Amino acid sequence: MTGTPAASTGTDTAATLPLWPAPYAEQPVDATVTVPGSKSLTNRFLVLAALADGPSRLRAPLHSRDSVLMVQALRQLGATVTEVTGDGDYGPDLEIVPMDAAAPANDAAIDCGLAGTVMRFVPPLAALKVGSTVFDGDPHARKRPMGTIIEALVALGVPVRSEGGRTPSSLPFTVQGTGEVRGGHLVIDASASSQFVSALLLVGARFTEGLHLEHVGKPVPSLDHINMTVAVLRSVGVEVDDSVPNHWRVAPGPIKAFDQRIEQDLSNAGPFLAAALATGGTVRIPNWPLETTQVGDLWRTILAEMGATVTLENGTLTVTGGPEIKGAHFDETSELAPTVAALCALASGPSRLTGIAHLRGHETDRLAALVAEINRLGGDAEETADGLIIRPARLHGGVVHSYADHRMATAGAILGLAVEGVEVEDIATTSKTMPEFPQMWNAMLGQRAEAPAGGSL
Repeated sequence: MTGTPAASTGTDTAATLPLWPAPYAEQPVDATVTVPGSKSLTNRFLVLAALADGPSRLRAPLHSRDSVLMVQALRQLGATVTEVTGDGDYGPDLEIVPMDAAAPANDAAIDCGLAGTVMRFVPPLAALKVGSTVFDGDPHARKRPMGTIIEALVALGVPVRSEGGRTPSSLPFTVQGTGEVRGGHLVIDASASSQFVSALLLVGARFTEGLHLEHVGKPVPSLDHINMTVAVLRSVGVEVDDSVPNHWRVAPGPIKAFDQRIEQDLSNAGPFLAAALATGGTVRIPNWPLETTQVGDLWRTILAEMGATVTLENGTLTVTGGPEIKGAHFDETSELAPTVAALCALASGPSRLTGIAHLRGHETDRLAALVAEINRLGGDAEETADGLIIRPARLHGGVVHSYADHRMATAGAILGLAVEGVEVEDIATTSKTMPEFPQMWNAMLGQRAEAPAGGSL
């Protein structure tokens, strides 16, 4: 599958979106950076807090469009979410009082925005509330794969309908919750997104019979995210058996209330680390976890393979760019792919990214978007059945369209470090997971080695 996606939002107003002059690095960057909390962890723990057996607290959570949409969704379903003073650099802590299973029936309407975690994680949660819940989102959200989660709910006996009473395959739709889901053995095809698996696992303990989830079909992409879900569930006392490939068994039982500090988002650390390679400089990120379920920990091996010197000492990850960026073959880079692709476009040798066909169903068709924008700047990129081939080429300035996709916007910023005259359309789309990105990017470039960007150490 190949093709060029429509510019940005895919509407005629795309040309009116503001352009951000991407800063060009006049010298190698030398900076220490901290980033906001993990979106994947924040939204998983928020869902679990809504089902827990008592009030919970998230410390240093992410505050972004995706997490705000999740908080608003939980409030619609009857949970109480309160901001309280904390010690995070990027906003307050959150205290969550769970949904009341005995609450009287009430209807709800949930705006999913463009957040995959909201549109996929919340419908199973809504099935545990008495009343109807309408789900919709941004225009492109209606194009994102949703059929598997809808079919799963119907198979579990949960009515899901669209306008006209039909069973839908995408947003918008309505979930008619009865307050109880029996559960048991459920077979799905999650080859389009690992989030289908995570969505069902997160609520499985609250099903009357628990959940035995079985995947059939092509391999599930982004297994690291499912492993994260399993680890998060176990951390709150849920029994999960994932010993058999493509089978997950969640025992019925309570979800323990918790007090959880959220790790910083290692995927969002990627553009800042990439700056070290793009400029031949050094970027340090303190408080890098020694053990983590985040896919962003792969930066340590990816960037080393591309020629950087990478060390993790005393909790600080340090990346120093080499004399050139080396091309390489990377498999299953998942959400890291746009950042990797930007570096590959600056590399001295060819690169191939494989195992990422599912990115066509993300915020935009990321494979088509990356090819279009790299080639727009004079690059040499092409789609394959499951990824990208990027060859060395001399790049020039121009506009990088964001397609309302935060990772396309940050990829454009990376290219702008090494190519004069790059402008990124709608840099504000980074608010999906990192609202402070433009300020943090400028602070990184203007920083002296001893001064941290984006937050105190």
